[in-house]
Formats: sequence, structure tokens, C-alpha cells
Amino acid sequence: MNWEWQVFCQDNITQEVTQGCFGKGGDVTYLDWMLSAWGWTISVSLLSLAIALVVGSLIGTLRTLEGRPWVVRLGNAWVEFFRNIPLLVHIFLWYHVIPAIFPAMKSTPGFVLVVFALGFFTSARIAEQVRSGIQALPRGQRYAGMAMGFTTFQYYRYVLLPMAFRIIIPPLTSESMNVFKNSSVAFAVSISELTMFAMQAQEETSRGIEIYLAVTGLYIVSALTINRIMAFIERRSRVPGLIGAGGGGH
Repeated sequence: MNWEWQVFCQDNITQEVTQGCFGKGGDVTYLDWMLSAWGWTISVSLLSLAIALVVGSLIGTLRTLEGRPWVVRLGNAWVEFFRNIPLLVHIFLWYHVIPAIFPAMKSTPGFVLVVFALGFFTSARIAEQVRSGIQALPRGQRYAGMAMGFTTFQYYRYVLLPMAFRIIIPPLTSESMNVFKNSSVAFAVSISELTMFAMQAQEETSRGIEIYLAVTGLYIVSALTINRIMAFIERRSRVPGLIGAGGGGH
């Protein structure tokens, strides 16, 4: 088998090999293109993860409120809606359907729509983890907070949530890694991320082995970096003797 890694040094227009593998004066090599696509993948993933953590934490918390059944039902409906529809369908809903229903969103960049679709989709899974983390805590924690005169908001903020997040870091690690992998569906709406780069570059160069191996390597690097960051956070925040609520991601 002949490997032609010089394919990444080719100009994506003229197909001529560029010295140094990076384009100059407006020229773009396949290496330039791949690194740019990696940047789009990272941007989609991190912004989606930020939305998922905020929304998922809120929904997961609401689902544990006692004495407010309508709030719990709304939280359950959110989770079931996003958890039972494939991600690719969510992408198409946000890209094609929602702008048609709300015309003001027709000018919204596709990148933003994909970020919200992936973020809300992931928020349903994080909401389940937050809910299970809170419910895994001894009920005495809740009663202790109430005995100290905390409001519901205060004992969630200062007592329940800090402990719950410590014990759900392992499943959060897996979910964070999944966001990077799931970002590949953005190619379906023409976001120039790694998967779209791989498909187009392979068609232009017919060097699918080299292209897909390189892209696979970048996905692995991205996921392992998240894994190591979350492992570091877990070590620094671990509570001695506290057993986690879910399966690990590393």
C-alpha cells in the first residue's frame, strides 16, 4: 500500500504541492483546510457543551423539586422530547423547520442553529445525570439545609448542587466526549467541520485513507483532551468516601 501524505501539502485548487505544506498569499492547502475544519469542530462542540451544561443543569434541578409537580412534568417533557428524537432530525428541525415557523430566524447562521440543536439535544442527557446526582445524595443533606434556614434556591446552590456535580463528573466526561463526536452531524447542513472536510477532500484527491486517518486522529486528540481535563477536575474536586452516581467516562 502506497501512502501519499503529501496530499496535505497540495493546493486545493491547483493540486500542486506547496513547500512547507501551508498556503501563502491566499492559497489554501489541504492541511490549512483540515486545521480550519478542526477549529469549526472545536467551536461547535465547546459552544454546544456550554449550552448543554447550563440548560441541562437547570432542567435536571427542576425535575427534583418536591411539591411542584407541574415543573417536574415540564422537565420530564423536555428530556423525553430531546432524548427520543435522533440528533440528525434535530439538526434538520432547527435548520429547516424553525426558521420557517419564525421568519426572523431565517438570517441566523447555520453554525448558530447547529450549536443550539446539539446543545439542547445534549442537555436532555445532562439533565438526567444532574437529576440522578441530586437524588443519590442522602436526604439528610436536604433536611440539614432546610434546618439552617436556607431557602430552596440557597440549599440547592450551596448544598445539593456542589455535591451532586462532584459525583456525576464521570458520566459528564463521557457526555463531553460525545459532544465532539456528535458534532460530525453538522456536515449535513454544510458546516465546514472535520467530517465535511474529509468527504470533500477525499472526492477531490481520491486519497481517502490518508484523509480519514488524519481526521480520525484529530477526533481522538479532541476527545482525549476533554477526557484528561475532566479527569483532572474530578481528582481536584473528589470528596473522600463519596461514591459516584454513574458510570465513568475514563
